[in-house]
Amino acid sequence: MTASAAEPFRVVFVCTGNICRSPMAEVVFRKVADDAGLGARVASSSAGTGDWHVGEQADQRTLDSLARAGFDGSHHRARQFTHADFAHNDLIVVLDRSHERILRGWARSDADADKIVLLMSFDDPATSVDVPDPYYAGPGLFDEVLGMIESASRSLFRQLEPAIRPVR
Repeated sequence: MTASAAEPFRVVFVCTGNICRSPMAEVVFRKVADDAGLGARVASSSAGTGDWHVGEQADQRTLDSLARAGFDGSHHRARQFTHADFAHNDLIVVLDRSHERILRGWARSDADADKIVLLMSFDDPATSVDVPDPYYAGPGLFDEVLGMIESASRSLFRQLEPAIRPVR
């Protein structure tokens, strides 16, 4: 699917509680699109498979890690992924295989399931297929996770860019 002038290409990033990994991915991907001059042609959001943190800001360690790297995650509020997200998004990017299994189980059609991809599938094959959950770890893992997300998000954007960039 390609983005039209009126409708941006919509990407939702999904992790467990929507307070650590997926907010990082949403913010990073948005910045990559903006830096490429294509921010208006892309809509990025994030959600969690669970509802534990709905309405909360991202974890403070997430916000701190983002800030250290020059990103602003202060506007994020956690939400849970819903069936409507399948129809509303062109691509559903999960942060690990457990999220992939959950969302494939929630998919109501092959078309829904076909939208689900692992973020790390866009990065170096020697890298882990899963982005580790830093929730029970210290700030160092948050920074490591952000580095993984930045690299994979840039690779994801490079693959999407031809479909997003306006034809001249």
